[in-house]
Amino acid sequence: MMTLRPFAVLASLAALLSAAPPGHAAPDPPAKPNVLLIYADDLGYGDVSCYNRERGHIATPGIDRLAAEGMRFTDAHSSSGVCSPSRYTLLTGRYHWRTRLQNGIVPLWGQPLIAPRRLTLALLAKQQGYRTACFGKWHLGWNWPIPPDQSALFKDQPKGKATATDAHRRVWQQVFSQPIPDGPTSRGFDLYFGTDVPNWPPFCFLENNRTTTIPSEFLPAQSLGNHMASNQGPATPNWSLEAILPTLTDRTIRFLSESASQPQPFFLYLALTSPHTPLAVNTPWKNKSGLLPYADFVMETDAAIGRILDALDASGAASRTLVVFSSDNGCAPYIGKPELEAKGHFPSGPLRGAKSDAWEGGHRVPFIVRWPGTVAPGSTCPHLVHQADLLRTFADVLGTTLPDDAGEDSISFLASLKGQSQPVRSHAISTASSGVPALRLGPWKYIASQGSGGWSKGTDPSQPVQLYNLDSDLAESTNLAASQPAKVAEMQALLEKLIKDGRSTDGKPQANDVQVTRFPAPAGNHGHRPHRSRSLRPADPAASPAAR
Repeated sequence: MMTLRPFAVLASLAALLSAAPPGHAAPDPPAKPNVLLIYADDLGYGDVSCYNRERGHIATPGIDRLAAEGMRFTDAHSSSGVCSPSRYTLLTGRYHWRTRLQNGIVPLWGQPLIAPRRLTLALLAKQQGYRTACFGKWHLGWNWPIPPDQSALFKDQPKGKATATDAHRRVWQQVFSQPIPDGPTSRGFDLYFGTDVPNWPPFCFLENNRTTTIPSEFLPAQSLGNHMASNQGPATPNWSLEAILPTLTDRTIRFLSESASQPQPFFLYLALTSPHTPLAVNTPWKNKSGLLPYADFVMETDAAIGRILDALDASGAASRTLVVFSSDNGCAPYIGKPELEAKGHFPSGPLRGAKSDAWEGGHRVPFIVRWPGTVAPGSTCPHLVHQADLLRTFADVLGTTLPDDAGEDSISFLASLKGQSQPVRSHAISTASSGVPALRLGPWKYIASQGSGGWSKGTDPSQPVQLYNLDSDLAESTNLAASQPAKVAEMQALLEKLIKDGRSTDGKPQANDVQVTRFPAPAGNHGHRPHRSRSLRPADPAASPAAR
């Protein structure tokens, strides 16, 4: 049952009034609210204080403020335990495994994952008269203009002493002085500014479809190791990993200030690069948590979010802006998760697993929505939602419908935002980094594997699959597959139907882009090999720490 504070209508009105800074009247919510979508990177369910009061020791007042002023969802999921697939689904309302990305992530210098004609959140907003922008991490591929006969110079991934040769500089000059096609501005965004992947080259900012500078050196060796950059690819001289988060924050604040005077509503997708590696913590935040650099970086990220919310208030637009906050997957275990737990902080909270896993810690994520005048402050929704749902929810907010070939896995939760106590979604799929699917059906969860499907160890060798009832076993400690064969069969049949139909919502069946990999592999068969993108490195993040 949905929990709402008493006198929700009065509380909503009070929040609406308090959201407007002095000198700004608080108007009724417009038909077309501004939208600010903040997407953290590798932030665990238990890393946010309001989600983990008992086993969390990181202060997150900025995110907690959003929860106090909006609705906190406790059973919300990304599409995958790793980032590129989750970003695809967030923007398209379609499960990522219907594309070529059957496992892993978009690789370094990888090709675009979102098809040119695919409807995205940004394109939907643009069609409805919005000014659209994306700031931060893209990691969904570009058509990098790398000459085939020079590709060897981009395959190099030195991790130590590296010196750029004249040949390197010539090809970098050739490539990075050109427009880079098929990035964010070709997928519905009017503006883009960010770093494609913060721990990967090119180590420079990109604006719209160009780099802002021409890389001419390899990243210095001192920027490697200790959870910083992954390799010494092409870099702008004196590139600062520490400057990425403050620069993105400043750029966002500037956009919000400028947008206040624009007649168009805005849609801003702020894809934060943190607290993902590089753990480039700035001096005021070093040792602030008393735990580890990762925890310091979570606090610095939260402070950036707080600055952005303050800027939204100052712009006068807070009362007419729908704010969504979430994360692409769980906390990465390699940033010191065991050490954090030894100090009393559990990045996954009560959940099993972490980033990459089919277990809940891989893809159950913080998810908060603030919308003054519509969403009751301090409310909580315990029902199943998925990041795929944003597309159809936004369409509902705008009073428009989606064509059959868009948002195939998106279900509107607008009714939940308005206080409806009934769940809007009965089933959902999230996957591990390997592609192993986890299917929810009400409280039941089926995993088509003996283990996590990701980096966490632990299997049940007595059973080829796993079945849990999350209502009674949120920690996924007791595998019920052997005692519930009928439920396993039901879940397997549903999974197959959702694959074959090309959609999980009502509408005309659609085609998947490729033949979808099945798990577990049938006897005598190793399953369909995942289709990999034609790129310069493997797509599986487990294959190399550099892909993390």
